[in-house]
Amino acid sequence: MTSANDNSPTLISLNEACRITSMSRTMLNRYRAEGRFPVAVELGKRRVAFVRAEVTAWIQKKIAARVAA
Repeated sequence: MTSANDNSPTLISLNEACRITSMSRTMLNRYRAEGRFPVAVELGKRRVAFVRAEVTAWIQKKIAARVAA
């Protein structure tokens, strides 16, 4: 089974989340601290990841808010 056919959640790294949102790590971490970004999944003591679908939904919400304004 390829990942394209798999509906299971996919995790992305902090760096990947920064890349797809066009935000710096500092800004993304600030949004996280303020509760304005999807909650991270803790993978280890110093490692987190994000659910790709949640980050994508967050991006879509930002786009929708722009259009509505």
